[in-house]
Amino acid sequence: MKLTYDPRHNIAYLKLHEKQAEVETIKVSDELNVDIAPDGTIYGIELLNANAQLMKEDSGKLLVINEATGKKAEVSF
Repeated sequence: MKLTYDPRHNIAYLKLHEKQAEVETIKVSDELNVDIAPDGTIYGIELLNANAQLMKEDSGKLLVINEATGKKAEVSF
């Protein structure tokens, strides 16, 4: 899994899998697209106007928590 952010275009992309086939992009809202493979697998989630969505409440920090172990990792944007 990989999260990328392009500040030039203000787009973030959460890639869950490498694209191995053509995907269909479903527009969920004006700020959210989901890429889905023919078998229904979600390949990625695209956030448009990303800085408003990612930095809204957490000052631009991404917190990843492993619920099983309690381990945490924090990344600043």
